[in-house]
Amino acid sequence: MKYALLAMVIVAISIALMTFAFSKDKSKIEDTNMYKKLTPEEERIIVQKGTEKPFTGKYNNFHEKGVYICKRCGFPLFESYSKFKSECGWPSFDQEIPGAIISKRDADDARTENLCANCGAHLGHVFKGEGYTEKNIRFCVNSISMDFIPNGQRAIFAGGCFWGVEYHFKKIPGVISVTSGFIGGKTERPTYEQVCSGKTGHAEAVVIAFDPNKTNYETLAKIFFEIHDFTQLNRQGPDVGEQYRSEIFYLNDEQNKTAEKLIKILKDKGYDVKTAIAPASAFWPAEQYHQDYYQKTGKTPYCHIYKKIF
Repeated sequence: MKYALLAMVIVAISIALMTFAFSKDKSKIEDTNMYKKLTPEEERIIVQKGTEKPFTGKYNNFHEKGVYICKRCGFPLFESYSKFKSECGWPSFDQEIPGAIISKRDADDARTENLCANCGAHLGHVFKGEGYTEKNIRFCVNSISMDFIPNGQRAIFAGGCFWGVEYHFKKIPGVISVTSGFIGGKTERPTYEQVCSGKTGHAEAVVIAFDPNKTNYETLAKIFFEIHDFTQLNRQGPDVGEQYRSEIFYLNDEQNKTAEKLIKILKDKGYDVKTAIAPASAFWPAEQYHQDYYQKTGKTPYCHIYKKIF
């Protein structure tokens, strides 16, 4: 009986320690099933690092305004204004969205490969010194590695733990993708552990790609205020620290003016608004176990509850 009791105590302690580790580590759950299902040809290029035939891609001779996103995960990669005609046979860009691309040498060290910074999808290669544009760089991308949002736009919001913010925005009609990550700090490509240390200055945030024909920035900004407590400073519920601050990172003057207008409305209603507004810097996607967290676990947000305000 004594040994049985001891064994029960040991098991209970082990479970408690595992639960603590789970909560502190934010459950490192990996699930590639969350990615968009690929066709065999998309798999060959995006996963197996193949190349589509030149001059055959959907976006090679394509000049509409909008946002190019990763075919596999929906992460925004390029704005249409950075696309130029190179006659190389593949879509060419001279600037990525800051933080969107990871470049590394191929296994044979012959060329430099471009990867989606969020999911690691193979996009193509990058070349420098060709003189096509003033930026003197060419991101050569397979059309099949991308999707396109006509007149598509982006929005970046920080409102506490990105799990809950992502959860609510994914349900909004017109939202194409929501990616959790970090912004507003001084460290390039920070890890979750580095951000949690409080030394990088980043906020947990989400970047949203949306279709302006189905929703608009002001609607999303209103929802942002309605899903978190914007009267709290550097915290959200039980999560405390600068990384959990409430902040809007605007991408243009129009977004800035919209954010200022909504904050004035809230203050006129009597709210003590702590939400900051700042120009967007590079957005670094968080580790994959943070993406689609509540969908993976089947849980619901513990500190983000929708409350009608506007």
